[in-house]
Amino acid sequence: MKIDAHQHFWQYNARDYGWMGAGMERLQRDHLPEDLRPCLAPFAFDGTIAVQARQTLTETGWLLELADRYSFIKGVVGWVDLRSDELPRQLDELAAHPKLVGVRHVIHDEPDDAFMLREDFGRGLGLLADYNLVYDLLLFPKHLAAACELVGCFPNQKFVLDHIAKPFIKDGRLAPWSDDLQRLAAFPNVACKISGMVTEADWQAWQPADFRPYLDVVFAAFGADRLMFGSDWPVCTVAGSYEQVVGLAADYMTRFSAAERTAVFGATAARIYGVQ
Repeated sequence: MKIDAHQHFWQYNARDYGWMGAGMERLQRDHLPEDLRPCLAPFAFDGTIAVQARQTLTETGWLLELADRYSFIKGVVGWVDLRSDELPRQLDELAAHPKLVGVRHVIHDEPDDAFMLREDFGRGLGLLADYNLVYDLLLFPKHLAAACELVGCFPNQKFVLDHIAKPFIKDGRLAPWSDDLQRLAAFPNVACKISGMVTEADWQAWQPADFRPYLDVVFAAFGADRLMFGSDWPVCTVAGSYEQVVGLAADYMTRFSAAERTAVFGATAARIYGVQ
């Protein structure tokens, strides 16, 4: 199965999507499954993982409804309030849906850089393994040290790092991101998405060579069996087309074996998220 492991849907309104600022006007409209479907076909993608873009239970339920209607949505990474006393009830209700495969919190928007280490957050995260749910880590490089501490506390929880932790590709900086990423990758229960790179580069002037040093670090740290491709559609379109984003990963991997390419373009995601 060939899987795009990270993409979004939304019905746009300015109130809920205030993060779509200058230069992101193309995102300020509805983006729905029928808009994505034509992008998938030329690359023979069998399915996708739809990921939350708002921190509401309503959106999580809506994404699961879309997954019921569109068979190519193989899984949903939604949102639940990990700090809430109501979390067990939320998980009982939402995880009953077979396509809820994980949850995510927008950690990088929290003013407290150590937010994920809060006791109430950890208490909620500790319940996810009972529901066989993955936790997606949405971070900036400055959060990687805290992520290492968090992951070390939950060895039985599956984690997936989104967007290779958003390194400073536009500036061409590797350190300290590269060292911290390698420390996180040392935990065997962490996988990583090759996603969100073009939006960390110069939107108007990036070149494929800009990404090679970062991909070298990621592949050396995780290996193909813990890496998965994600387009980050439609967010990626502010800096590149769907075809360009797929091409960056595919071109880089021409020197890898067929088995490794199969892993990155679907098998890893299918195994970790448990989709079929």
